[in-house]
Amino acid sequence: MVINSFSFLFFFVILFLVYYFPLKNNANAQNIWLLVASYLFYGIADWKMLPLLVVSTVVFYGLGLFISQSAGKRASLLTSLGVIAGVGMLLYFKYLNFFIDSFATLFSSIGIRVNLTTLHIIFPLGISFFTFRLMSYVIEVYRGKMEPVRDFVAFAAYIAFFPTLLAGPIDRPNIFIPQLKSSRAFNYDLAVDGTRQILWGIFKKMVIADNMALFVGSVWGDLAGQNATTLILAALIFPLQLYADFSGYSDMAIGVGKLLGIRVAVNFRYPFFARNVAEYWRTWHMSLTSWVTDYVFMPLNVKFREWGTTGLLLAIIINMVVIGIWHGANWTYAVFGLYHGLLFIPLVLTGSFAKKKKLIANRYGLPTGGDFTKMVGTYLLVAFGLIIFNAPSVGQAGMFIEGLLNFSNMATITAEGLRMLVLSLFFAALMLIAEWKQRDKEYALQIDTIFPKKVVRYAIYWVLLIISVLFSGEEQVFIYMQF
Repeated sequence: MVINSFSFLFFFVILFLVYYFPLKNNANAQNIWLLVASYLFYGIADWKMLPLLVVSTVVFYGLGLFISQSAGKRASLLTSLGVIAGVGMLLYFKYLNFFIDSFATLFSSIGIRVNLTTLHIIFPLGISFFTFRLMSYVIEVYRGKMEPVRDFVAFAAYIAFFPTLLAGPIDRPNIFIPQLKSSRAFNYDLAVDGTRQILWGIFKKMVIADNMALFVGSVWGDLAGQNATTLILAALIFPLQLYADFSGYSDMAIGVGKLLGIRVAVNFRYPFFARNVAEYWRTWHMSLTSWVTDYVFMPLNVKFREWGTTGLLLAIIINMVVIGIWHGANWTYAVFGLYHGLLFIPLVLTGSFAKKKKLIANRYGLPTGGDFTKMVGTYLLVAFGLIIFNAPSVGQAGMFIEGLLNFSNMATITAEGLRMLVLSLFFAALMLIAEWKQRDKEYALQIDTIFPKKVVRYAIYWVLLIISVLFSGEEQVFIYMQF
């Protein structure tokens, strides 16, 4: 049951009606209903791992209470135990098989035979997202930035909140949980805003990402049979596909949250208008980037401060490698993170790392020539890194890059492939134009001020809905659900 399916619509309508009518004046009852729905949602997606979600929630709930009642070394120890438990869950369920295979390969390469058997470990859906929520909770309580949550239902509903459970955003507890303390009355304006954000996410996912996925997937599925033309196109298109897919999910999750009267963290802020990689990471998967920055980069930066610029660079590179390997147990993610970490070096050395310069349009309403050049350059750097990110192995990433640079092997793609590409790129261009015009808004379909007449706005909504039905690609699983 995915968020853009008819089964989810049926599930949500029942949840919505009960949530706002029988339970509208009772915060505790709404939270219980929300928690039951979230556990049902997760159980349908991955019922075998539901006990892990429940048990880990109980453990971290207790840790938060114990930390608040402790001080000094005891509180620090309990917090460390929480972080170790969270990291331990990730290491066991997400990375243990990778470590076993890697050690077996290493020993075999130096002539040592060892009998290391890969374990049959089930990968729990959403573990990277709910584990980070759990860890941030105990850290925030320890730092004194929030009081421990004594209402277990509210805490459990935060951890298991179904729109964001499988693919984020990663909400912070001190912002999300207070919203559950009072009952949520139906807010018409917020519901309208949430509905159109869901529509915008559906458009991005089903029309742009799913159509692009057919071409990009066919290229990666047969690297040996590709030519430089198809490889270059696949490399340039995949950033758009990934963005439309992931930000589309985030839009839908945020929109569902608004329908329930809950504000979910913003996850994207038009990353393709970034003029360097620092700007890109401030606007891409923002909930993950800010999480790792607060809990990894900042402590490292303080620790390495006496090393000056070298210390800052080391903290940034480690930070980016952590972001890379968060995505999964594959050397490609570590290399991807290292690649982006190295891209920060010239920014730090030139002093432009922390500079935040507002985008200003020229007299034609377009980016200035200098900004546009930097945007294109940043996009190309990101696209190259995503070759590594998307590759099943480092070797296949090298194979892709080698073929991409083989300009003697140029050819055209099929007529059907070209038609599909032109269609998806046309809609992607519309998306980017809308985002540029609306770059000061939370998302591009907030068009109240542009079209004050309701009839015009609703005509646009209906056109988007019809396009999403008529031009949707073959259904694809959301990319970030695998992480």
